[in-house]
Amino acid sequence: MERQTPVSPPGKLKIINAMRTLLENRTFESLTISEIAVTAGVTEGLIYKYFKDKRDLLHHVLKEHYQLFLVQIERDLQGIDGALNKLKKIIWSSIERYANHRVFARIILLEVRNSEEYFQSEAYDLVRRFNHIIIDIINEGIAAGEIREDLPAGYIRNAIFGTIEHSCLNRVIFNETVSTNDAAKLITDLLFHGIKRSCNGSLPSL
Repeated sequence: MERQTPVSPPGKLKIINAMRTLLENRTFESLTISEIAVTAGVTEGLIYKYFKDKRDLLHHVLKEHYQLFLVQIERDLQGIDGALNKLKKIIWSSIERYANHRVFARIILLEVRNSEEYFQSEAYDLVRRFNHIIIDIINEGIAAGEIREDLPAGYIRNAIFGTIEHSCLNRVIFNETVSTNDAAKLITDLLFHGIKRSCNGSLPSL
């Protein structure tokens, strides 16, 4: 059964949407509570009713994004056979998220990881849940003989997301186009086949 995302009160939703709108063209550090209130059409007091401070609001915006992303991932993985095929889908979906959701890409890659509060937030709880999904798929692949058993699952997960994030980071910062299909194919080739040339000079097909 799919998890249901709770509906926020109208005032809270206005605040969250205002934060998203402002982050399209501004850095998090440059924003003030008063600007967020004006953009949302609410009082500053209402913001503090729902959020401890500006960073708490940022984490909530990110949490809602992760909730939607995880619902989509869990739906997309249904009916896919094989661990490698599931990992291909996750790689594609993760790149697509950075390519087409630039506000959230900047939040994830640039804004939150320098704060200890992020790692104690509900948003990071969802990151942990996503990590568990990846680890379970990798272990499934090891058990089925699709993935090498001598490589720790955590290292494989880190290699996947480290490669994705470094591939997308500069494009996110400079607002450059990311080709989801091309990037996913290159990253999948690299992670699944490595950099060693095969005996016949070609790579196995994916």
